[in-house]
Amino acid sequence: MDALSRVLELSDVKGAPDLRCLLSGQFAIHHDLVPAGEAPYHLVLSGRAQVQVPDGTVVQLQEGDLLLLPRGSAHVMRNAQGACKGAGAMTMDDSDALPVRSNTGGDIELDLLCGRFTYAPGSADMVMAALPDVLHVSLADHGGMDIVRALVAMLRTEVAAMAPGAAAVVTALSQALFVLAVRAYTQRADVPASLLLLLADARLGSAVLAMLRHPEQAWTVESLAESAAMSRASFARHFAAKGNSSPWELLTILRMRMASNLLLHGKLPVGEVAERVGYRSEAAFGKVFARQMGQTPAAYRRAHGQAI
Repeated sequence: MDALSRVLELSDVKGAPDLRCLLSGQFAIHHDLVPAGEAPYHLVLSGRAQVQVPDGTVVQLQEGDLLLLPRGSAHVMRNAQGACKGAGAMTMDDSDALPVRSNTGGDIELDLLCGRFTYAPGSADMVMAALPDVLHVSLADHGGMDIVRALVAMLRTEVAAMAPGAAAVVTALSQALFVLAVRAYTQRADVPASLLLLLADARLGSAVLAMLRHPEQAWTVESLAESAAMSRASFARHFAAKGNSSPWELLTILRMRMASNLLLHGKLPVGEVAERVGYRSEAAFGKVFARQMGQTPAAYRRAHGQAI
């Protein structure tokens, strides 16, 4: 498994579509700020639109574009021209599992899939924290509209049928949509210093992958530099420039994220979890975990429905 895939897996981002919008003419749909841990998205299946975010920035959307708001920012979805005088009344048809919002009974100028991704806030939002407040990517340019339409068609089918296993399929398809968006973002030339920029660098990414594969190892800058086939000085300099953190800071975050997964998806005692992510002392592990995750390991496990 490559480093980006492993980090995305650890981030445990889940998602699902909320509704489909079939719109025409002039309209303005206001979306309020959502709670931490939620990231709304809009995927244009056909047509054009524009979105205005709180700082006044206007983003133009066209077929195949996905707009993701990792911090859940308030925003306004408008028709492509931006006007909203004489907008038609909105109706909501919730007769199917995936509701449809519309302001037209005739021609459809904009077909929009709206949904949200959810993730654990705090140090666990490794990927979301590395994304801009407003992420706008063209999935059509990174895979083509055939892939986008196939994904959305499967999502709609599974949501409508709700056959056994549908929830798992919807989660997997939504995660695929998220991965496509993140991958498209990492291929830009203007990605700022972040975990994602590290992963996009072949040599530095190999060092991150080494951490992910062996979190229990007593890593040093020297050993990480060796895994990246770089000198210690060059590795430390490039890591700081592209990752906006030290190797030790990133290693700590990765270890805590892996520990949280072990706590939630297994029955290992806390002491053994600590050992698996590189801590000989359960007390030391507990202090770092509480600082990073906002709860002790025991409280974190209890809060998510599992007993120690």
